Amino acid sequence: MVGVGDKFPDANLHDQFPPDFKVPGYLAGQDKLKAAGIDEVLVYCVDNAAVMSAWAVDQKIAGSNISFLGDPNSELTSALGMTLTNPGPVGKLGPNRCKRFAMYCDDGVIKVIQVSENKGGADDPAGDDFPEDSCIDNMLKLISEL
Repeated sequence: MVGVGDKFPDANLHDQFPPDFKVPGYLAGQDKLKAAGIDEVLVYCVDNAAVMSAWAVDQKIAGSNISFLGDPNSELTSALGMTLTNPGPVGKLGPNRCKRFAMYCDDGVIKVIQVSENKGGADDPAGDDFPEDSCIDNMLKLISEL
């Protein structure tokens, strides 16, 4: 514990979410989603409601069929088996982070699930550099094949 007279500890703190973490095309593709019978898109990450609300405002989803939800205790992430365990992101973001994925459910049954992961040995354990598998075009294609 620090006390009066101690030097302030040197630490890296994050004051906001990175601006390059965007909702990949789902907002622009709302009409396609509705045409495919998709009522709502839920975006969640292992974070608190305040951060998710700020992210939703930043992404300008008001009036859309997209909702942002927080999973601060990683309960849903763990239940889905989507916990990111690679030491790279975990070392930077902390434990119990979630993999990048998209899932289509119908009446509570998972019909399609796609995880964005590194391709060909790339150093991208979170799938951030290769999000194609979980993007709207791939998901709509897989849903249409059901």
